[in-house]
Amino acid sequence: MDRKPQFLQPLAILLTVLAALVRLVPHPPNFSPIGGTALFGGARVRGWQAYVIPLFAMVLTDPIRSRLEGGFPPYSALTPVIYGSFLISVFLGQRFLQNSTNPLRIAGVACAGSIQFYLITNFFVWLGAHSIYEHTFSGLVACYVAGLPFYGRTLLADLFYSGVLFGAYAFVSRRLESARAVAA
Repeated sequence: MDRKPQFLQPLAILLTVLAALVRLVPHPPNFSPIGGTALFGGARVRGWQAYVIPLFAMVLTDPIRSRLEGGFPPYSALTPVIYGSFLISVFLGQRFLQNSTNPLRIAGVACAGSIQFYLITNFFVWLGAHSIYEHTFSGLVACYVAGLPFYGRTLLADLFYSGVLFGAYAFVSRRLESARAVAA
């Protein structure tokens, strides 16, 4: 059960929404706040909201980013796979970070989130009907190798945004709890 005071729930939701909106700020490919937002949301936002916020952020920002970056189609056959991978990150946050403030644990789960995103999305790129990779083991390996530069940026982004979100939450929640204790 959650040991955090209920008055901190709006803080967690606010930080999650703000981080998700950072996706609209220009950034290098795959250096997005959504993975870290999904982990943080899973760890600190309760119930269905933890799953809805990252999905809602993606659904809303994909068309905007598409338009800003030259009009590529905002959604593709891979969209459900990408969104599903972010939902797995929410689950990882719920399962392994719900009551944790340990930076090494947070970093470890952020790495796990990045790895599962890389493995799942690249597998479906390879599996796709219009894949440029042969549907052989060699083709799968080639697909994973080609995805490594993107994985590096995803990993760095997940570590960075997880650190920022969990750090900001810890800092602000301590201040709020201290202020509340003084007022009481």
